[in-house]
Amino acid sequence: MNVTAASDAAALGELLEAGWRAPDEIVREVAAVIADVRDRGDAAIVQYARRFDDPQFDSSKLRVAVPDVEVARSSIPQEVAAALELLEDRIARFHRRQRQPEVAYVEADGTRYAMQRLPLQSVAVYTPRTAPATLALMGVVPARIAGVSRIAILSPPSPHGMSPALLFACALCGVRELYAVGGAQAIAAAAFGSGSIARVDKIVGRAGIRTTEAKRQVFGLCGVDSVAGPPEILVVADDGANSEYVVGELLAASEVPGVRRLAVLSESRPLLEAVAQLIDTLDLRTLERNEFVSAAIDVHCRLIEASSHDELFAVLNRIAPAYISLQVRDPAFYLERIHTAGIVLVGDTTPLASGEYLAGTSNMIPTHGTARFSSALSLSDFMRSYSIVEYSSERMTNDASALMALAEFDGLPHRAQTARMRCGG
Repeated sequence: MNVTAASDAAALGELLEAGWRAPDEIVREVAAVIADVRDRGDAAIVQYARRFDDPQFDSSKLRVAVPDVEVARSSIPQEVAAALELLEDRIARFHRRQRQPEVAYVEADGTRYAMQRLPLQSVAVYTPRTAPATLALMGVVPARIAGVSRIAILSPPSPHGMSPALLFACALCGVRELYAVGGAQAIAAAAFGSGSIARVDKIVGRAGIRTTEAKRQVFGLCGVDSVAGPPEILVVADDGANSEYVVGELLAASEVPGVRRLAVLSESRPLLEAVAQLIDTLDLRTLERNEFVSAAIDVHCRLIEASSHDELFAVLNRIAPAYISLQVRDPAFYLERIHTAGIVLVGDTTPLASGEYLAGTSNMIPTHGTARFSSALSLSDFMRSYSIVEYSSERMTNDASALMALAEFDGLPHRAQTARMRCGG
C-alpha cells in the first residue's frame, strides 16, 4: 500500500468527501419500495421477503414469538448469554447517567420557565443480520430507560429462523414485538404501518445502504436517529504505536459488509510504512469472510501522512469518522482537538471490539462523515421536550413596548396589537 500526503485532497478522494448520498438508482429503488409498502402493507412485505430473504415466507412468519428468558438462554452458549447480560448492564449504567436534571425556575419578576421532557411513545429498533443481538440491546436498553412504552425490533427474515441470540436479547429486555422484516420495507412499515406492524414515532439502528436511504426518505413522517451504517474507523497513531494493533483495527472494521472508509492518520512515516508492509504481506485468503476483509483493505483503506499537528487535526475533523482509534502517547492532547467523531477509543487496551460489543456506549453512531452534524445514539434520542413559559403581569408590562417595536418593524401589526391589548392600548 502507498502512503498519501494529508495535503493531497484529490488522492484521498471520497474519504474527505463526507456526507450521505446514495446512488440515484438506489434512491429510486428505495422510493418505489416505500410507496409499495405504504399502499399494500403486509402483502408487499411478504413479497419482498420471498424475493430477497426466504422463498417460503408468508404472513404467519412476520411476527416472531419471543420465548421466556430461560428458554431463550438455553438455545445459545452460556458464555454468549453471560456476555449479553453483561452488555445490557453496562448499557443501562452508562445511559442512566445521561438523565438530565429538571429545568424549572422563577425569575425575580415572577415569570415562570420550565422544560418538560417526556419519552417517545413508540420506537422501532432495526437490526441487520450482523450482530443483531448486541445492536438490539444498544437500541432497546436506552429506550427502556427513557420510558418508551412500545418498542419493536425489526430484523431481516431467514429460512433458518430468527437468530437465537436476538431472541435472547429480546427476552432479556422484555421486548415482545419482534418482526421478521428487513431492508427498505422494514423502514416503510415502521413509518407508515403495514397492518401487522403499527407505525412508530422514531426508527433507530444500524443499516445497509438501502435501509439507510429509506430512513432518510421517511424522515419527517417519523423520526430517525442518524445515518448509521457499517462501522468505519480512523486510526490516529504516533511513532510509539504498535503497527500490528493498527492493522488489527482495520481488519476488525472490515469484517462487516458495506464498510466504505478505513484510514490510518499519523505524522510518523516509519509507522505508516510498517502498517503498509503488514497489509501487503498479510495472506487475506486465510482470514474468515475474506471476501469482505480483502475488498475493504484493498479498495477503501488509506494511509495518510500529516506534516504537522495542525494538518493532522484538520484532516481528522474533515473525515469525521464513526470510530477513532487513538493510539498515541498523550491522548489528552488529541482529545482536546477532536471535534467530529461518533466515538473515540483511547489507547492500545481499547480495541474496536470493545466499542462494538461490551463497553456499553452506543455503537449506533453516525457514519459517512455525518459525525460533523449528528451524534451517537443517546438517551435524548428517545425523549421529546417542550418549553413552558408563564409571564407575570410585571414582565408583560415591561416587555410590551419592545414586543410592539419588533412586531411592527417586521410588518406584523396583529402581533403588536396582542401586546398593546394587554397593556391597555
